[in-house]
Amino acid sequence: MNISILAAGAGGMICGSCLRDSALATALLRLGHKVTLVPLYTPLKTEPGVQSHKEVFFGGVNVYLQHASGLFRKTPRALDWLLDRPWLLNLAAKYGTDTPADQLGGLTMSILRGEEGAAVKELRRLLAFLKEDARPQVVVLPNLMFIGVAPTVKRELGVPVVCELAGEDIFLDAMGERDRLAVQELVRRHVPHVDRFVATCGYYAGEMADYLGIGRDRIHVVYPGIPGDYVRDAAPALPDEKPPTVGYLARICPEKGLHKFLDAVLLLAKMPAMEKLRVRVAGYLGKQNEKWYAGQQRRATRAGGAAQFDFRGEVSREEKLAILDSLDVFSMPTTYREPKGVSVLEAMARAVPVVQPAHGSFPEVLQLTNGGVLVPPDDAEALAKAMYDLLKDPVRRRQLGEAGRQAVRNGFTDEHMAKGMLKVFEGLAA
Repeated sequence: MNISILAAGAGGMICGSCLRDSALATALLRLGHKVTLVPLYTPLKTEPGVQSHKEVFFGGVNVYLQHASGLFRKTPRALDWLLDRPWLLNLAAKYGTDTPADQLGGLTMSILRGEEGAAVKELRRLLAFLKEDARPQVVVLPNLMFIGVAPTVKRELGVPVVCELAGEDIFLDAMGERDRLAVQELVRRHVPHVDRFVATCGYYAGEMADYLGIGRDRIHVVYPGIPGDYVRDAAPALPDEKPPTVGYLARICPEKGLHKFLDAVLLLAKMPAMEKLRVRVAGYLGKQNEKWYAGQQRRATRAGGAAQFDFRGEVSREEKLAILDSLDVFSMPTTYREPKGVSVLEAMARAVPVVQPAHGSFPEVLQLTNGGVLVPPDDAEALAKAMYDLLKDPVRRRQLGEAGRQAVRNGFTDEHMAKGMLKVFEGLAA
């Protein structure tokens, strides 16, 4: 098949949705299909070796200016091209992340209006590229916030449109009530122009069926998949005596629950035989969270006693795998109902047992993998005790780690994800 995957860039940030789309494109290519990975808003941050199209469509600076002023809806492409330079888009995105979601309602609705919105010039350029260069048999939209292009794509290209559902509720819930209702009305108006919706877990499929006002049967579930070479060849042997080590590897922000992890770690450090506890933290750190992160570091090191803390920011792929391999237990206690949990899959792929809050996709994924333990959300004591129990029981820890590793290898790699999406695409062609 010839597939065009539209992927929303995050301005240089490591983004679970970007990584999912790039991993999907790579796996589809390996399976012999033609894939065009089309960046939207900003350049994409992808896995090493993954190539997206060189041009960015719906460049964030142009979209904002066209929304803010009618003058920029008439500018020549030469000027728009200058405003689409990757360095400028990434810089604008870096500072734009400070803008609260409740102030982005107007811009979101402008894009959702499609041909009737202020970014119609950007839509026409994307359509020209898809019609003349990519010529896809199916077009994949990155999320509901881009569903406004569906009617035009269907009419102009005459091909099926698939829309991914990948965590939009976090952004939507942060809007003011009036904007939230207006956005939902616009989204629902475009639902008939989408042939299939694809969610990353059953929990999220149910949530979004209610939001979209459609039957659950219209939403397929295709679980995220990580690169196959992330999966460790075998679980490590029972360790020699070494300091117990716990870790968090995810985007450094309140939503991913780093502060909740540290709350539990500070309790864990006071438990018997935890005097030499090691704590490793790494992940992408956005400008808007720098002060918050510094505060978390200070409180942890001041209250952690003899525990050793290793705080890092963004790490390379090799560094990430090395950190995961050094852990005895992993946790990412999100404060919201996470629909993907890619970091959890990465930890399990390295045979590291996980301790996760019992909400979002985590109960579903851990039931399928048996790679960890669930605890009540927002319960630091329960999280600390679950980590402690695993640290004191190396046999059970290894059993859970091996179960998670095998489950990821057998059902949660990028190839499994690609085959799941192919079933969706092929069902549209039948």
